[in-house]
Amino acid sequence: GCREWLARRCIDKNESGVGYPARSASGLAMTTSTVQPEDSTLLNDGIVDVWVENFEVEMERVRQVVKQYKYIAMDTEFPGVVVRAAGSFDSARSFHYATLRHNCNLLRIIQIGLTFSNEKGEFPEGTRTWQFNFRFSLTKDIFNADSINLLEDSGLNFAAHETKGIDVETFGEALITSGLILMDDVHWITFHSGYDFGYLLRIVTGSELPEREKEFFEVLGIFFPNIYDVKEICKYLDMLRGGLNKVAEVLQITRIGPSHQAGSDSLLTSSVFFRTRELVSGKDVAENVYKNLLFGLGDSLRSSSASAAEAPPASEHEALFAD
Repeated sequence: GCREWLARRCIDKNESGVGYPARSASGLAMTTSTVQPEDSTLLNDGIVDVWVENFEVEMERVRQVVKQYKYIAMDTEFPGVVVRAAGSFDSARSFHYATLRHNCNLLRIIQIGLTFSNEKGEFPEGTRTWQFNFRFSLTKDIFNADSINLLEDSGLNFAAHETKGIDVETFGEALITSGLILMDDVHWITFHSGYDFGYLLRIVTGSELPEREKEFFEVLGIFFPNIYDVKEICKYLDMLRGGLNKVAEVLQITRIGPSHQAGSDSLLTSSVFFRTRELVSGKDVAENVYKNLLFGLGDSLRSSSASAAEAPPASEHEALFAD
């Protein structure tokens, strides 16, 4: 079918080195080990830090956990916004996608956090969150200095990212056959996530993002059939405005781990999602009203357009950093 063909095409691209600039995949083979992580990789309660040396083992653990815990909260850390789209645009949202596309095509991702739960918001025992750390060089890669400074203040170790970070091609190959994507029964939870999915699509396709926003959503819908952007749900809850930290504070949800690290942010996003979904269900807001919309983008995974209320800033990163 279409999904199998596209997945095969993406693997072929990754194997041939097409896509992300100038770093080939390592060709690591997956193992069947399900051992617990070493103490040195445990960050906080239920969060494990993943680098190149423990990538195989932890990716296999992810393959196993998603069989029962099919709600995945995702957050990324990336090197900010360095370019703005030029030209004339028919709407602010068209400009927003063009800027997103240019930056995701140009820059390299730094971290991805994935938190797993079931449909009731219950976490697996032991590890619930995996924080994948990618190879990134402050001397070779492009970045926004303010964004990097904030990430360093939040505890990111860029020397470690340069020496033992995971190649994005290796991660993309593993993700294709992981059971996390291209699956109708897996649900992805995010918060203001245009850039998050932009980087993730770059990784799994090995290609630049499509020029047209409609094509972006067509590809996104193949890899991620079920998406919830919590920022869309917040539109129906008057007391919830602002970034992730502010929303969590209003809901009295306690963060585990430091903010602006992808693992902690994905864990907080998961908890906020299940609480906001519970609140909107009490207002008789149907799930299909907010499902498969990305806040701030003008199209959607559905054939209809996203709501035009509340225009976002040019960068989700800037909005989250404003917390």
